Amino acid sequence: MQMTMRWFGHGYDQVTLEQIRQVPGVTGIITTLYGTLPGEIWEKEAILSLKDKAESAGLFIAGIESVNIHDAIKTGSPERDRYIDNYITTLERLGEADIHLVCYNFMPVFDWTRTDLAKKRTDGSTTMAYDQKIIDTIDPDAMTNSISAQSKGYVLAGWEPERLGRLQELFAMYKGIDQERLFDNLQYFIKRIMPVCDAYNINMAIHPDDPAWPVFGLPRIVTDKEKLLRVISLEDDVHHGVTLCTGSLGTNPANDIPGIIRALKGRIHFAHVRNLRHNGPGNFEESAHLSADGSLDMFAVMKALCDTGFDGPVRPDHGRAIWGEEAMPGYGLYDRALGASYLNGILEAIEKMNHDGTLTGKEQYASE
Repeated sequence: MQMTMRWFGHGYDQVTLEQIRQVPGVTGIITTLYGTLPGEIWEKEAILSLKDKAESAGLFIAGIESVNIHDAIKTGSPERDRYIDNYITTLERLGEADIHLVCYNFMPVFDWTRTDLAKKRTDGSTTMAYDQKIIDTIDPDAMTNSISAQSKGYVLAGWEPERLGRLQELFAMYKGIDQERLFDNLQYFIKRIMPVCDAYNINMAIHPDDPAWPVFGLPRIVTDKEKLLRVISLEDDVHHGVTLCTGSLGTNPANDIPGIIRALKGRIHFAHVRNLRHNGPGNFEESAHLSADGSLDMFAVMKALCDTGFDGPVRPDHGRAIWGEEAMPGYGLYDRALGASYLNGILEAIEKMNHDGTLTGKEQYASE
């Protein structure tokens, strides 16, 4: 596996590439041309400049998160082909730049939803949290106002001002779009882009919905094992795959994440590995990556990834705000660096164990 961290770019991210380079075991970044609007064609010069910045810091671009999907594509409106053509041009340019992974989502309106971006935890840290009871008492405008007020002045991915300013328009666009139409529109998109993905060896990795259930009546189609398998069945092409996000899938405690990993063997191209703690039905908060701090078994997750032969990029995901760090909610340096080190520790343990949990002969000899 390739241990990576997400980086939003100069002018958007308070964390520097030089700091990321100092996290033990982290060799690459997951990034994007932040500020580029959905539907825009990425300029060659901008892609190469981004790549040069990473390489100058001793890192490489392991993948793009995200080349955002225009809503015309998600809703299947008449102009979708024009935006798919633009998307294909961007994929060609990424392939020419030797970048071969794109994480994306197909969520209507909101890329992710939280009701609190700085919930105080018992250890004194703050974290992002969700409570369905709060969602049930507010409307989308109230929620977006709350998120904007808690953003600390940062532009949050999926909550860009340009998007939030069109909230009523977006909800009108998705009126009448149910799960079946969303599946159909996803399949249309996938079939259009697969030839260029095959030509440039680009793995497309769809991200699960967050949280894993409908919010404000909007449909969700990437929420559990059954739906993920249906997504994969839309196109029999190895480049059509999944971003395995433990945090998004883990919002539903009924999801057996190691089981999902094994069911998707060979079609997981990217992994977001983080933990969260369930406080009750529809109520969760993001925790430290350590298994004991949350409700998910991080060892079991990493073991399943290893057992199925996953060798792509993995990154620690949302972190707590700790040690007085002022940062973009979920994306401070300190807790994500701890998460990367913890996950690397699990990987080292797995690699030095055989299937019955004992050290192999080579490691036994080295320990004597």
